Amino acid sequence: MSRPPRVLVLTASVGAGHDVPARHLADGIRERGGEVELLDVLAVAGPAMRGAATRLGWRFELEHLLFARVAPTRALGRAALHRVVGPRLLAAIDGRGPDVVVSVYPASTDVLGRLRSTGRLTVPAVGAITDLASLRYWAAPGVDLHLVTHPESLPEVERIAAPTRVEVVGGLYDRRFLDPPPRTPGPPAILVSGGGWGVGDLNGAVEVARAHAETLVLCGSNEQLRRELDGLGFVDDMPSLFARADVLLHSTAGLTILEALLSGVRPISYGWGLGHVRANNRAFRRLGLARVATTRDELDAASAASLAEPRVPLELGDLPDAAELVLTLNG
Repeated sequence: MSRPPRVLVLTASVGAGHDVPARHLADGIRERGGEVELLDVLAVAGPAMRGAATRLGWRFELEHLLFARVAPTRALGRAALHRVVGPRLLAAIDGRGPDVVVSVYPASTDVLGRLRSTGRLTVPAVGAITDLASLRYWAAPGVDLHLVTHPESLPEVERIAAPTRVEVVGGLYDRRFLDPPPRTPGPPAILVSGGGWGVGDLNGAVEVARAHAETLVLCGSNEQLRRELDGLGFVDDMPSLFARADVLLHSTAGLTILEALLSGVRPISYGWGLGHVRANNRAFRRLGLARVATTRDELDAASAASLAEPRVPLELGDLPDAAELVLTLNG
């Protein structure tokens, strides 16, 4: 009798934006009879990557500028990443013997692409992409399959990583978002979120939100902020929270914006706007997916306009499941 397929999922303990889709993917793989292990690449890669991944403020903005937007420094950064992290990551993969490797963290996806294109990685590699834009590192030549959550991301991924297979999928977020619960009866409500780190001008967002509607605050791992704002920490049941809300004020872009759209909650990006968030904000505006506010006055106007709009869930149709596509690469 043949053994179950083994999948290694590479994540990174940076807020929750990578761990959450990694866990949903792992659950889907196990449900389909596969064996799966989650590996935090920051523990494998060493202090340099850990330091870069956990910097906030102006250093976060500078790193994004140098290593994602400026071609010469991006090339140097990628070369250093491949040279330092590549051997460590390859050793960690070889020691576990998976049939497929999946990365939900952009830096490890880029390394996988290099290892795969040079023949050092001999099993299929998959990159899972949960951001909307600014997808260098998220997408990488050499990766066998890219899984995206936003259909609007397809052209950028195909441009960066051609030739590659790219699929829009479900299964990287709570599957209830594809058939979300109805709006909970009650007065208008605004959900304020600072992402996994609880960053950005949450005090300003809460002040504006409370002037318009009942307000719930998500502070992630920021315990001091949670006490100051009487908010919530990490929350697993996001579909039920979105069922109580009409508008989302969110600081870090990413998957939370898509979850809001799928729930019919109108999203506003506000409060941080650094690094990749700045690029995602431009895409939100261009594609009309979310309002973007840069000042409290703009946020006030955007909140009023969003509350006046109907609650219409985004429908993505019958999407293939991420776990199912990953398992098709085995053998």
